[in-house]
Parts: sequence; C-alpha cells; structure tokens
Amino acid sequence: MAEGGAFLEEFTDGEREILAPLRFAVVVGRFYEDLARRLTAGAEAGFALAGVTGSQVEHHSVPGAYELPFAAKVLAEAGKVAGVACLGVVIRGETAHFDYVCAESARGIQDVQLATGIPCAFGVITCDTMDQALARAGGDKRDQGRNAALTVARMALLKRRVA
Repeated sequence: MAEGGAFLEEFTDGEREILAPLRFAVVVGRFYEDLARRLTAGAEAGFALAGVTGSQVEHHSVPGAYELPFAAKVLAEAGKVAGVACLGVVIRGETAHFDYVCAESARGIQDVQLATGIPCAFGVITCDTMDQALARAGGDKRDQGRNAALTVARMALLKRRVA
C-alpha cells in the first residue's frame, strides 16, 4: 500500500490526458479572506498535479461555508463542469452556530453530488482555532484546498471509467 496521500497525488499520463480537457469549478467561502486565498491556491496546485490547467478551472466565491451547497448545485446543474471543489473554513465559537454550519454544509455538498452525479469535494476546514485552520490551509499534506481538488479529479476519473 502506498504512503498516505499517494493515491490522491499520483496521476498517470493517461489519467492526465482524460482530465486535461475537462472543466472544473472551485467555490470558496470568503468569511476568512486570508484562509480563502490559501485554500484557493492549494486547489490550483492540486488541479495542476492532476494535469488540469488554470484555464480549465473556474472560480466562484460565496459569503461562507453555509452557502457552498447552493453554489455547488448551481454549478453542477449547469452541466459545464466535471466536478466542484467546495472550500471554506468554520472555526468553533461560543455558540452552537458552528455545529449547524458544519453539519449543513457537509450534508448539502453531499446531497448535491448524489442528486446531480457531479463530484463535489468537501474541502471545508472545521476546527477549534485559527492556528488549526492555518495548519490545514497551508502548502503541506493537510492542505484542504489541494486535497479537495485532487479528490474531485479522482472522482471525475472514476465516473468516466464506469460510465
């Protein structure tokens, strides 16, 4: 078995050829602007690893994580993208708001991919502190933006192999 992350990161030339002409979307919640930029950069790097050029990736912004499912639904139903990487950050506060936003954004994104057949990756960081968020929106293996892009590329490949 390969080291952690290898399956996501290693694409054959044939897989890159399949992915190269496909269009993808990144939709990011901008509640934490600096983290949104970092997640987006990670997604761009992830798509590049998969052989998808920047011109094949459209970028959209929404206010926060709660709005991600609606944006993913609109993009998936438009029929122009092979997958949507949904990115955002929710940091626990003093109220139960965190629990509702996390649960509903996750459920909504899952519902969109199951209803439309368009892969939607859950690249939302759900954490307790800003330090934890920064650690997961960086340039290492825990980069949620990068992993979301790689995941949606992998799922687009799966769909094309099976369909």
